[in-house]
Amino acid sequence: MELWQDSGAEPSRDSCSRIWKGSAPDVAEVNLDDAVSQKEAISLIGMIPWILVRCSDWTMIPLENLISYSSGSGTKIVAAISDIVELNGAAFALEHGVDALLLPPQNVDLWEEAEIIFSNKNSVNKANETVVRLSPAKILSINSSGIGERVCIDLIERLEIGEGMVIGSTSSSLALVHGETIESEYVPSRPFRVNAGSIHSYVLMADKSTKYLSELSAGDEVAIISYSGKIRKSIIGRLKIEKRPFLIIRFKSKSGEDGQIILQQAETVRLVDTSGGVISVTDLEIDDEIIVRIENQMRHIGKSLDGEMNEK
Repeated sequence: MELWQDSGAEPSRDSCSRIWKGSAPDVAEVNLDDAVSQKEAISLIGMIPWILVRCSDWTMIPLENLISYSSGSGTKIVAAISDIVELNGAAFALEHGVDALLLPPQNVDLWEEAEIIFSNKNSVNKANETVVRLSPAKILSINSSGIGERVCIDLIERLEIGEGMVIGSTSSSLALVHGETIESEYVPSRPFRVNAGSIHSYVLMADKSTKYLSELSAGDEVAIISYSGKIRKSIIGRLKIEKRPFLIIRFKSKSGEDGQIILQQAETVRLVDTSGGVISVTDLEIDDEIIVRIENQMRHIGKSLDGEMNEK
């Protein structure tokens, strides 16, 4: 989260990262006063780096809606704040909050309170940005799941052995699907590819939001996860969608969460086991253990957001 100063020639505080002087090519300013202005702001998401929101009558729901719609879009939200009571609402709306707060230069108390929030929030984000917590899960069942649309995610760089993406039918339980980096006697390796499974599935993005595979496009940044939980970003270069036979694989984590993943029935599609090795879905057996990401997430107007939620 950033702290911006509303007008002025020089920053009034060291924590100020930008002075807003009324216009800029990367910022669209919207007075969020009614449903019409909310619709206008939403229409700008994905088209401009920043949307600056001013509310004549402070209300949370429109701001939450904008945060929800902007998640994973590349557009960031900055909210103009004039009262201390508004700070927490903007900074933690939907548990994510806005990307920046715009503050008047002369309000020292407001700046001091905002700096406390800024420091705490950025410390948490920095601590969490390079590691994803992975857990063991036991296979409950493996069954045929008919024919459907399978998505291969091709990246603009190669994956290492032990890396893949976390994917699944529920956003709270994502299995680590290994990249096609391993040679096979039948086909050559495709070290830039993850055979991600059925088009309805969730995948973890680089910003730790989730998207459906159907929503992905070239240029999107996805999260590449290693067996140890290290996370890095990679950009999608192409998506291959074809009709293929599927297996539905159900699993339960050690902490009791149920999950499932629908993957192509092919020897080259592999999950990662608890020792860091790989196991083909065609060799998978009941009671085998795999690595999964367990993290309850809530959703707001169809958007994936961190928070507690039960999903079946």
